[in-house]
Amino acid sequence: MPLFDNHGRPINYLRLAVTDRCNLRCFYCMPAEGISYVPKKELLSYEEMERLVRILAEMGISKIRITGGEPFVRRNLVDFLNRLHKVPGIEEVHITTNGVLTTPYVDELKAMGIASVNLSLDTFDRQRFKEITRRDEFERVLDCFHALLAHNIPTKINAVVMEGKNTQDIIPLTELTQQYPVSVRFIEEMPFNGEGSHYPVLVWTHQKILEVLKQHYPAIEKIADAPASTSYNYQIPGHQGTVGIIAAFSRTFCGTCNRIRLTAQGTLKTCLYDQGVLDIKNIVRAGATDTEIRKVFETTFQNRAKDGFEAEQRRRSQSVSESMSTIGG
Repeated sequence: MPLFDNHGRPINYLRLAVTDRCNLRCFYCMPAEGISYVPKKELLSYEEMERLVRILAEMGISKIRITGGEPFVRRNLVDFLNRLHKVPGIEEVHITTNGVLTTPYVDELKAMGIASVNLSLDTFDRQRFKEITRRDEFERVLDCFHALLAHNIPTKINAVVMEGKNTQDIIPLTELTQQYPVSVRFIEEMPFNGEGSHYPVLVWTHQKILEVLKQHYPAIEKIADAPASTSYNYQIPGHQGTVGIIAAFSRTFCGTCNRIRLTAQGTLKTCLYDQGVLDIKNIVRAGATDTEIRKVFETTFQNRAKDGFEAEQRRRSQSVSESMSTIGG
């Protein structure tokens, strides 16, 4: 049975964070000193996550993306992924990773039928990678990239475009689509870095990114976007892969949003820009039945903000400054 919010939008996609911890310190995600991680007992257990996924699947969720932090920092992740594949109603399991720890598990990801992998890679230059992530792990990420392709796992590269950091990488990253059947997606920088916005005005908007692509590739063509797509997608003649632009800060895709988020701490977010609308962990640990959990989900989905701007206005704290590692991708 389809699940809809109060604006008539279907909800069928859960982004599930399994940890708030990460082995990188990316400029746009958290401060150099990192963030204060919550104690392990404050995170949802795999059993609690699996129960919530089962309830949500009964309500209409059919697609899951595992996020973090960095998912592979958490132990026994692959076993959990295999269990999610067996939940009735779950048709697709995807994962977003920085690739540093992922390569040894690529065989198992392929065997279980992982639907796709989003690989965070903001530059194809080792030194800039080190500057952006504050870690020297470029070669391990590159190994992961090639391992995913060798196993024919559908792969997307996610690159956050940042003024003064990696704008010179837009074309080199796009060139990957010529040689490889990958989707390279450029993302507007958001203020979810533990500090707030780095700039008074966002310079590298989705329009400016597209202008750069058109200047270099005059023949670039708009292609059809999938239903509820967050990216505007393009094809360059002669290239195997595609290019996408995600207006994450401009929030132009809210009208078709089909996603909800569950943080590793058990907070439900019905919009990336809200402050968390439901502490489902405490409800679960207070002994709620499946029926009671389902009802509280239904009530929450019927009070969803119409877009990211309304969600931001509803925040108890008006400043948006938490870390994306805490939010969960």
